[in-house]
Amino acid sequence: MLSVYCLASAGLRRIERNQDAPLPEEAVWLDLLEPTVEEERLVEARLGLDIPTREEMREIESSSRLYEEEGALYLTATVVTKLDTALPENAEITFILKGSRLVTNRYVDPLPFRRFVGYSERHPQANTNAQAVLAGLIESIVNRIADVIERVGSDIDSASADIFNRQRLLADKHRRSERDFRKLLERIGQSGELIAKARESLASLARLLAFAQQSTIAMSPEVRTRLRTLSKDVVAMSDHASFLATNLNFVLDATLGMINIDQNNILKIFSVVTVFLLPPSVIGAIFGMNFQHIPTSQQPWGFWAAIGLMVLSAVIPWAFFRQRRWL
Repeated sequence: MLSVYCLASAGLRRIERNQDAPLPEEAVWLDLLEPTVEEERLVEARLGLDIPTREEMREIESSSRLYEEEGALYLTATVVTKLDTALPENAEITFILKGSRLVTNRYVDPLPFRRFVGYSERHPQANTNAQAVLAGLIESIVNRIADVIERVGSDIDSASADIFNRQRLLADKHRRSERDFRKLLERIGQSGELIAKARESLASLARLLAFAQQSTIAMSPEVRTRLRTLSKDVVAMSDHASFLATNLNFVLDATLGMINIDQNNILKIFSVVTVFLLPPSVIGAIFGMNFQHIPTSQQPWGFWAAIGLMVLSAVIPWAFFRQRRWL
């Protein structure tokens, strides 16, 4: 789908056009979302561009993602998408800046693009040309990644509270601690995946912004200032994402440690029960032998004496363990 945006008094305005209609001269932003071959050829012929294919966009070397060709600036970034689903993923988006027009080629519809269109309607003075639109789109993407980092930080704080506040788990009698820790591990895994994708996206944006500032394409001082500010924001967010990743590893280690403690407590219970039942078992085995004569076995009180000995042999170890604070 090809969307054409032009500048208006109320910001960017999308132009409705027929499929076979030519591109308007006043177009500032051409947005290709899962484009067809005909749409790609139309934009290439109109602007003299070579739009990269989806396979070329996925290449990780800088020479394939960031380059200048025939007066056009090609910038491909990795952007985290589908954050509101159980399976977030990273996707590639290509920005092509040539003259007074910006072309975006993408195969996903991330939230920052929709937010940017709404923002441009409220702040028309912030997007007066294609370069400003490029800076605005990158700002929207960076703000979305900031939301991801804030979400991960909140999840880490919540997980840390669940791990170290054992009273919260013990107070809930209807849920087993093993099930709680399993859900906790799932939450930590999701947070780890999110922060990893955010760091990958930030690294890609850092390279994109550095290359854009060093390019020979003419840009206004205002746009270059916005790009420098974005570069500083990306560096600061990358440092914070690294801190969260380290903290997340600590929370994961703490969770695994708590699971080991619970498993040891279960084994401890089995060991204690075995110790308590061993003496009564020995006494019962002695009185159950098939000998002709067993002391007290013929007495009326012999059975109750054996029961008393078995109970006493279980109570004495229990009292000893309690006195030693082993239980």
